[in-house]
Amino acid sequence: MKLNNRRSNIQIIAEMLRTGENGAGKTKFMYNNNMSYTQLQKYMSFLITNGFIAEVHVGNPKVTYQVTVSGSRLLKSIDSVTEILGWLDE
Repeated sequence: MKLNNRRSNIQIIAEMLRTGENGAGKTKFMYNNNMSYTQLQKYMSFLITNGFIAEVHVGNPKVTYQVTVSGSRLLKSIDSVTEILGWLDE
């Protein structure tokens, strides 16, 4: 049972981790996850600070963001919990 149409912080984090699995720039994160630049900065800061996403410098000044091993573990944990609670198809 979905209580409202808004995404939870955990859902947004999971979506961002999925986007970063193959590496992505900020623009891709914003468009894939339907978020504003302000929201992107907030979540990206959290994910980087906690070691779930790392900055990868692929040129000057190009930076992409890649999910870390910890981020992959977090995503698997989130997926397991949401599957148990039945939120995947909603």
